[in-house]
Amino acid sequence: VQLVESGGDSVQAGGSLRLSCAASGAMSSSFCMGWFRQTPGKGREGVATIQQDVGTSYSDSVKGRFTISKDNFRNTLYLQMNDLKPEDTAMYYCAAGIRYGRGCSMFSYNYNYWGQGTQVTVSS
Repeated sequence: VQLVESGGDSVQAGGSLRLSCAASGAMSSSFCMGWFRQTPGKGREGVATIQQDVGTSYSDSVKGRFTISKDNFRNTLYLQMNDLKPEDTAMYYCAAGIRYGRGCSMFSYNYNYWGQGTQVTVSS
């Protein structure tokens, strides 16, 4: 499985960005896919996840502002980010992994496949 993110940029607070993650290889519809973010010195934080049987989930910090979606025909994962805040500044990673339990995990250790990341910088 290969994951390639794009769409990161520098924007002002209140702005919007859409991140994309192109997936290829042995992808399974049963996989959870998710967006994580990381700032220097901190671990990867789960932002949003999606899987066709269990739907979507979001961290409290982005709920109502970010939307995760997936185009199964194009095998592409998206993250629409609205009303961006300086604290959203991070490297954003796309990930895929087996679903454990009844939902998709927000913990990075449950994901086996990762992209290289795309930088999002939000200035005040």
